[in-house]
Amino acid sequence: MSLSLDAPTQDAPSVADDGVWLECIACGGQFAPFDDVRFTCDDCDGLLEVRYADPPTFDDFAGEGVWRYAAALPFEEGVSLPEGHTPLHEVPRLKEDVGVNRLRVKHEGMNPTGSFKDRGMTVGVRVAAELGVDRLACASTGNTSAALAAYGARAGMETLVLLPAGKVAAGKVAQASLHDARILEVDGNFDTCLDIVQDLANRGEVYLLNSLNPFRLEGQKTIGFEILEEFRDDYGRFPDRIVLPVGNAGNTSALFKAFRELVAAGAMQPEEVPALTGVQAAGAAPMVEAVENGADEVRRWEEVETRATAIRIGNPVNAPKALPGIRETGGTAVAVDDEAITEAQRDLAREGVGVEPASAASVAGLRKLREQGVVDADEDVVCLTTGHLLKDPDAAYEAGGDPEPVGGSTEAVREHIGAE
Repeated sequence: MSLSLDAPTQDAPSVADDGVWLECIACGGQFAPFDDVRFTCDDCDGLLEVRYADPPTFDDFAGEGVWRYAAALPFEEGVSLPEGHTPLHEVPRLKEDVGVNRLRVKHEGMNPTGSFKDRGMTVGVRVAAELGVDRLACASTGNTSAALAAYGARAGMETLVLLPAGKVAAGKVAQASLHDARILEVDGNFDTCLDIVQDLANRGEVYLLNSLNPFRLEGQKTIGFEILEEFRDDYGRFPDRIVLPVGNAGNTSALFKAFRELVAAGAMQPEEVPALTGVQAAGAAPMVEAVENGADEVRRWEEVETRATAIRIGNPVNAPKALPGIRETGGTAVAVDDEAITEAQRDLAREGVGVEPASAASVAGLRKLREQGVVDADEDVVCLTTGHLLKDPDAAYEAGGDPEPVGGSTEAVREHIGAE
């Protein structure tokens, strides 16, 4: 049940299935992975993690995409579109502007449905099929619903998504709708939606595929494997820091788990692990509050607001996994305002990297931490961007330049642009 970075490999308990089991991070309870549907601990309701008796090294990885890392996942293959193998962009002008030694941007918006959520769904929907469930469900600020709808459609399963009414970008609702999900617009925020989906799941009426589901995070941890391999191949070393947006804190938890497994396998030393650095919008920053106050738990924010809709979350369910990840790796967390997020979105776009607002929070957070002296000039940094710019076309339009009216002739255009 240890979440220490240098925790040793565990022996498989009697409940394990081919060296895989579920374990509660709170009380240490252990459960068979596929004999029953469970999302939290039967004994204390704590969060569960998928554990392995034989964590892999880099030498065990082969192929491409998420399932390159099958040796670190519960199955050899999943319900795939396919996903993963996203670019690690160079952004030279932005690097110089921020003032770090190296800066790369891991663009998860290049997954099949346009966000990192596809990585979790390829594993989670495969587990649902293993368990024999017939209705998938999620609460969503948009990206989860799009990914679940697509992967549920691929698997031929009924899909139900609950969205906070009027709070989800049109591009994301359109995706879920086209992939034939049933969309319920709830009078409340994301956390209200998640409360309802959890209740439905506990009643056995749906299979929950939010990041509370530990199998979701197994797919998402492959982001960490890819960053380490790609950065090492380019520079012969691992990055010093990974900066990422925080909503439900699933990616922070997942990357920390990937690093712990590599350390346990002897593939990394603890001092080589990048510092996990979380960024939240100022209007939805309960994780930042906990980190700044040295708290072991996150206080739920009942009212949250930010134009970065994908991280408009006041009760990050994975905080018990994410807070140790930030602290054990020597990271931190920072809040940025919406104006800084939009500025970072524009800066990324000028480098040819198009992202939705929540994604740009990572760059805005890095800039703020660099100005504060928390991030040093000699650091090698990777910023994670989580969703494509067309996820929120309205925000992209508002952040961009206005169209310029011009007459319908070549001469009118030449005059307008100041041609000689």
